[in-house]
Order: sequence, then structure tokens, then C-alpha cells
Amino acid sequence: MMDEELKCPVCGSLFKDPILLPCSHNVCLACARNIIVQTPEGETPPHSRASGNSDYDYLDMDKMSMYSETDSGYGSYTPCIKSPNGVRVFPPTLVHRHCSITCPLCHRSVSLDERGLRGFPRNRLLEAIVSRYQQSRSANVKCQLCDRNPVDATVMCEQCDVFYCTPCQQRCHPSRGPLAKHRLVPPTQSPAAGGQQMPAGTIRKQGTCADHDMENFSMYCVNCKTPVCMKCLEGGNHGSHDVKPLAAMWKQHKCQLSQALNGVSDKAKDAKEFLMQLKNMLQQIQENGVEFEACLVAQCDALIEALTRQKAKLLTKVTKEREYKLKVVRDQITHCTIKLRQTTGMMEYCLEVIKENDPSGFLQISDALIKRVTSSQDQWVKGALEPKVGPEFDLTLNTDPLLQNILQLDFVQSKVESATVPPAPLLQLEKCCTRNNSSTLAWRVTVPPSNPIEGYILELDDGNGGQYREVYVGKETVCTVDGLHFNSSYNARVKAYNSTGVGPYSKTVVLKTSDVAWFTFDPTSAHRDIVLTNENQTVSCNSYDDRVVLGTAAFSKGVHYWELRVDRYDNHPDPAFGVARINTMKDMMLGKDDKAWAMYVDNNRSWFMHNNSHTNRAEGGISKGATVGILLDLNKHTLTFFINKEQHGPVAFENLEGVFMPAVSINRNVQVTLLTGMEVPKNIKQQ
Repeated sequence: MMDEELKCPVCGSLFKDPILLPCSHNVCLACARNIIVQTPEGETPPHSRASGNSDYDYLDMDKMSMYSETDSGYGSYTPCIKSPNGVRVFPPTLVHRHCSITCPLCHRSVSLDERGLRGFPRNRLLEAIVSRYQQSRSANVKCQLCDRNPVDATVMCEQCDVFYCTPCQQRCHPSRGPLAKHRLVPPTQSPAAGGQQMPAGTIRKQGTCADHDMENFSMYCVNCKTPVCMKCLEGGNHGSHDVKPLAAMWKQHKCQLSQALNGVSDKAKDAKEFLMQLKNMLQQIQENGVEFEACLVAQCDALIEALTRQKAKLLTKVTKEREYKLKVVRDQITHCTIKLRQTTGMMEYCLEVIKENDPSGFLQISDALIKRVTSSQDQWVKGALEPKVGPEFDLTLNTDPLLQNILQLDFVQSKVESATVPPAPLLQLEKCCTRNNSSTLAWRVTVPPSNPIEGYILELDDGNGGQYREVYVGKETVCTVDGLHFNSSYNARVKAYNSTGVGPYSKTVVLKTSDVAWFTFDPTSAHRDIVLTNENQTVSCNSYDDRVVLGTAAFSKGVHYWELRVDRYDNHPDPAFGVARINTMKDMMLGKDDKAWAMYVDNNRSWFMHNNSHTNRAEGGISKGATVGILLDLNKHTLTFFINKEQHGPVAFENLEGVFMPAVSINRNVQVTLLTGMEVPKNIKQQ
């Protein structure tokens, strides 16, 4: 069972020199070289980030918007060869610049930096567990195809993962035809035979930092979820991050994994008992079916000739009922066995991980394992460990009616078996509406089912006619979905479920979001010195220092334009206007960090600024009554500024990707009012 956890998804063999990808999946180092692909210069694969300590940054971006551009992208490549496990592989590449690697399991892509595959951490815990697993299998390797008295194996096929003696190999695995490309190795050199092993429980060498040679991991970065060394904290990317002692986090994550395993262990125990119950039920159903058939035959024979024709029909119904029950129970046994085997294999693997004494290696994989174990508990939902049918045949034959009613004899249906799934909900179009990039849907069920409805599942497509995905699961019959794209059409549908099962979908309704964005300033994310009035459309400041306020809208595609009217302008300050990420700094001028793109302007001139870099000085400024326009074109990925309806300077910024929010920074000498729902300006100058 556990061996499936220890096999590479590319080659299908036990891991050899495994490396840990940013998505928490593992591949062999040699297999990773085979699936590296060349990326066109200047192009970044979807979901990619530089390797090293920032590998997990992309996870936070998914929270920015339910349908952000980065949510639906997957890496793609042209197939060249196929590995024995069916994964496309490529000829090894020697140059890592503009290269990327795509995870064969989740299909997330990541770009390689100058270190190439060395930028990915080596999964020492997995390597140790594989080594220990190989050792347990290596003693007295015998031929697996000998009928009687197996002799010692002489070769092992790496693709088939089978040991052969010489006669069996020549008879069952000749080196010709489709088997000619299989690699046969001596058993002692095969992955299953093992080599020199490290005893379980041995304290291994402390992990060293990939970015700083000879530096041992001593701390754990909570933001990046990775072990770091002291040099990473002193001059690296983790200086401002939340870090904790490695040993403390090791113990904490081990405790979390152990607690999660306890829950799964209880579920697995219940599943084993449930499996025995189902197997016993098979025999009961067989016995009860035979008994019921005999009783039925006796009743029908007692009714002489009038019952003869009806007897055959009733026997057919009993047989169908029995076969139906047997099929349902067998299917449930098969499904439960598969889930139990997967859960048990995962538990064995996690227990082996807990035995390890390598804190840094453990913390590399503990978050992913904790999530897997927790999600495994959710598989055993209410009703999963309950039989779908009972062993009894709740069919009653009534022999009391008169002879003329014999031909009308039929079985009385069981109330339990007559339970039905809920009908399709009816969408209440008069209550469905859209506002900006949010949509509200309402529905109801016209005919109550025999079993009470337990909840509803609302699904939306991606706005481009793509696949549906769940956006709400619950008991409410009204739901508002935020974070949709502007000027887009979404298809929505809903279905109900109860203890019997899931009902059919409702009719599909099309939701059209606003062509332009209507929004205000956001008081929840603004700096405390910011003052909002006029229904959050006018902003001023109590401080002489620059303070930032964001808008309530978030943009990830389309073309958007808005303006800010200068209501008060004293002592020639230099307010900044532009766009920013939601986590930009709020206590400094907009554009001083790497999460904002802005134009700051005084009464005579202006500059563009991003990451504290000032560019493109332009003559001409603002005064009281002036308007500053911002044009965010995410189709062309550009940002352009306007003063008094005229374009100010060239295109300010290009290659903008991700989710952006309108932003302003001012001090107490300035007051501006936000104007939204504006038409996009014409005749834009190019760079």
C-alpha cells in the first residue's frame, strides 16, 4: 500500500535522489532533468516563481480573486518521448536560462534560476524512507514467476518491476519485440534490492542551506514555510519575515500531523468494521434471497393455476431485487476497499515520516501531509460508512384477496427504498442580479422530496464558457459571489442533495457583470490617518506624511479608467495616483515599494515611480480643480496617466500581470474625490 507513496510519478519506480517541487510533490532528480522544457525568452510559465525561498509565494495570489488570471493557467509542452509511467519526457537540457519544469501531478510550472535543479531542496526524509523500504524487501529475492519452489532471481526488469530466474526470463520476458526496450538489471542493482542502508531512527546530518554553503538550517520562515539559515535572515529575503526556531516548529508540526493521523486512524478502523459488515451482508442477502424465493414458490403453488402465470413475474422481481442489492453492496465494497487502501497507505507513509529525526526535512513536507491527512478525513463523510441497502427483502405478498385479484398481486414497496433524491431547484430570476463584479443568485425547490434536503451546490463557469466549478455549498438558498471579472458573462447552475444522493441541475442562468467599474475608497484597508467622506468617495488625511488608501475594486483583466478630482491643494504637495496590490505599504508614498505603480505630481512637474525608482519626468502639474485620470489596460498590460483629460507623458508602465486595485497617497494638504464609471479615453499615445 505504502509503495504507491514512494514511486516517482514520471518513471513509476521508487524514488531515487528525490527533489521537492514548490507544489510539495516529488520527482527523481534524473526524471526532473527529462521534463525540463525551454521557455521562450521573456515568457513566464503560469504559476511560476523563482526557485528557492519564494517558491510558495504564488499560493497567496489565488486568494486575491476567485477568478484571477493566474487561477486557470497550466504549463504546456510538446511531447517528445513517453516514460514507462506515461508521462511525457524531453531530452536533457544543459542550459537553465529560460527553462521551466512542470509538475507531472498537479501541472503547476516553475521557472528555473541560474542554479537549475539545485535550487530545489532534496527530500532527505523521503529518500531515507525509500531506502528503509528497499532494505525490507531486499532479503532473499526470489523469482516471482516460478510455479513451485521459487529459485533465486537472476535479473529484474525495471519497467515491469518483476524478478525473474533465467528460465522464466527467457520464457516470459524475452529481449525482443515490444520487450526489447526494457532494461534488465541484476537483482542486487535493482531499486527493490536496496543497497547500504541507514538504520531507522539514526540521527542524520543536519540539513544545509542551498543558498549558503556550509550553513545549517536553524530557523523556520513561517511566511515562506521553509527552513532557513542565519545568513538568510541577515541579508536574504527572509529578514522581515516571521521566523521561529526550527526545533519548536518541528515539534509543533509533528504534533499536528499526529493529531490528524489519530482522526484518520479512527475513520480507517470504522471503515474496516464497515467492510466486514458489507461482506457479511453478502451472505445474508444470498440466504434471505433463497429463503424468500422458496416462500414465494410455496405461496404461488397454493393458489393453483390462477397463480402460475403471476408466479413467474414475481420471481423475476425478486431476482432483480436480489441482484440489485448484491450489485449495490459489491460496488460499495469495491469503493470502500479502494478508499481504505489509499488511506492506509497514506497512514503508513505518515507514520514513517514521524519516525524521522530530521527537522528540516520533516518541515519541508509536513504542511502538505497535514493537509492530505485532514482532507482524507473529509472523504468519510456522513453516510459513507452506512450500507446503501439492507439485507432484508422488504417485500410482502398478500394472499388474502379473492381469486379475481390474483393477477393484480405485486410487492409492497419499502418506505426506506422509495426515498428519492431532491428535484432540480428553480432559479428565482426576479431575485437574481449583478452589481459591478458581484452576482447574487436565489433559488427554491418546488416539490419537497421524501427525504429532507441537506444542502445546495452552486456552480459557475470561468466566464469564457469553460468548465464549471463549485463556488458555494450550504443550506442557504441565496448566495452572492464576489471577485468576478468586469464585462464578462458567467453561466450558473445549482443542484440539491440529501441523504439519498445528489439531484439534477437547475436550468442555467447567464450572469452579465458591469461593463465599467463603479467603486469607492475602501475604509477597511486604509491607513488610520486617512479620512473618508461623501460615502467613501472623497479622501483627505490628518498627517503631514503620505498615507495610502485603496479602492474597493480589484482588476485582473479588461480595460478600466477612473479619475480623481483635486478638491484642495495647499503648499504644493506631491500626491501620488496609480494602482497597487492589496498588501502594499500604507504609511509611505505610493510607488515606493514593489507592490505599487504610481505617478506623483506637484504644481509644475511629475514622475512615474515603482519600487522607489523615479522615471520619465514630465512638465506640467496640478492645481485645485484639476483631474487626474488612470487608464489600466490589462489586455495590453499597461498603465497610462492623464491630467485634465490629456495624456500625461508616455505609457507609464508595461508588462503588468496579476490583480490590481486603484490606489492614492496624500497628506493633509490635499483632498481628492473619486470619479468612477468613466469612458475610456481615445487617441492614446504609444511609447
